[in-house]
Amino acid sequence: MQITDIKPYPVWVGNRNQLVVKVETDEGIYGLGESGLSGRELAVIGALNHFREFLIGQDPMARGRIWQELYRGQYFEGGRVLLAAQSALDLALYDIAGKALGVPVYQLLGGKHRESIPCFATASGGTGEQMLDSVRNLWKHGWKVIRTMPLLPQPPHSPDIFEPRESIAYTAHWLTRVREELGSELTLGIDYHHRLSLAETASFCQRLPAGTLDFIEEPIRDETPEAYAALRKQTPIPFAVGEEFASKWQFLPFIERHLTDFARIDICNVGGFTEAMKVAGWAEAHYIDLMPHNPLGPVCTAATIQLAAATPNFAWLEVRVTQSENLYYGNNGINDADLLFPVQPRLDGTSFPVPTAPGLGVEFDEALAQQHSWKFWEAPHFRRNDGSVTNW
Repeated sequence: MQITDIKPYPVWVGNRNQLVVKVETDEGIYGLGESGLSGRELAVIGALNHFREFLIGQDPMARGRIWQELYRGQYFEGGRVLLAAQSALDLALYDIAGKALGVPVYQLLGGKHRESIPCFATASGGTGEQMLDSVRNLWKHGWKVIRTMPLLPQPPHSPDIFEPRESIAYTAHWLTRVREELGSELTLGIDYHHRLSLAETASFCQRLPAGTLDFIEEPIRDETPEAYAALRKQTPIPFAVGEEFASKWQFLPFIERHLTDFARIDICNVGGFTEAMKVAGWAEAHYIDLMPHNPLGPVCTAATIQLAAATPNFAWLEVRVTQSENLYYGNNGINDADLLFPVQPRLDGTSFPVPTAPGLGVEFDEALAQQHSWKFWEAPHFRRNDGSVTNW
């Protein structure tokens, strides 16, 4: 079997682009992958075009060797753009291997550890009252693990304004309300999306009664592990870090120095199955569970389900299609993902059944994708009231 073509499909799904990658072979078997670098799809396509030049004609079953060539076959190794492209290719190669052998991908990773994949939901709402109502609704529908997002006491004069100090006291108050109302059975977290400084995060955590939060996700940026080491001394709240990491090397200090308690691995950024399984084993040796990042499309979800099935140290999978939100619906009220992916994972309550189909278990309408052109999308560029730039 030989690789005959690599086709990137940047398609608009719901409220942002997805970059689906198809790898074709001379035996008619193809594989699907997805890039995780949202908002920079054109850069990833450029990398894929470079990789295509030397991947045509290679054996797609040589997944590990191809991974090494993609990473080491250039002087400037790694980085988020190259690894997003490499991740998509690695997923597609595993999809091909599973289809060729007639088994789900998790069988190539050691077999399944569980029959279903537990998930967590994200509460919606920009005010405290709206967030609490969203949590109540999710709880009513059986969600026991719920993540919240930062709140502001009143709408800013511009939707691109975020003031951390205005957020932390107000958000802490409403998280305390959630815990008081729903009790200890709820697993409660918050994603601050690296919008805080070290001091702001410490202040936020100190405003919460003990036991309010089960995890705080990405409160500060991850470039400096020493910052998380300092924060670790100032709060006992477990950390969830790693969604931006583009290799096992970026995970290294956070695992070895135990600067995260939940590894927020993104299989579409970290290097696909080949790299994700190494991180998973490394995390297991340090008693750290995986809590994968998954705000993308059905290919990412399908791949992460396979990873979750094959790893013993797994907590919950992020899912963004729940009673509180659905990232696949656009302003026209149409679920783009249902049209583009006629076969895809479907939630059963608050978990995904472990699939039995060969490969990833997802199918893609290539003809329809050609009609869904890429649209320019940029993540919000947040500012503070004084006009300075801050993180989204």
